[in-house]
Amino acid sequence: MALKTRAKKNGRSAEAEHRAILQDALKPAGDDKWKEIDRLRNELAESGRTFSDSTEFIRHDRDTR
Repeated sequence: MALKTRAKKNGRSAEAEHRAILQDALKPAGDDKWKEIDRLRNELAESGRTFSDSTEFIRHDRDTR
């Protein structure tokens, strides 16, 4: 029943909705996440804010354990 309701909401047949659900589930993971990361990185760069390299902090923390 939920599939038919969702299909109607999206203007598709139940079969087309089923295919859309499968396509979304099977698309490569992270594609949208990397686009969002790039967007945020660009936004921060445009703001002029800088961030230090955390490598030294991580090494220090690791070495003191």
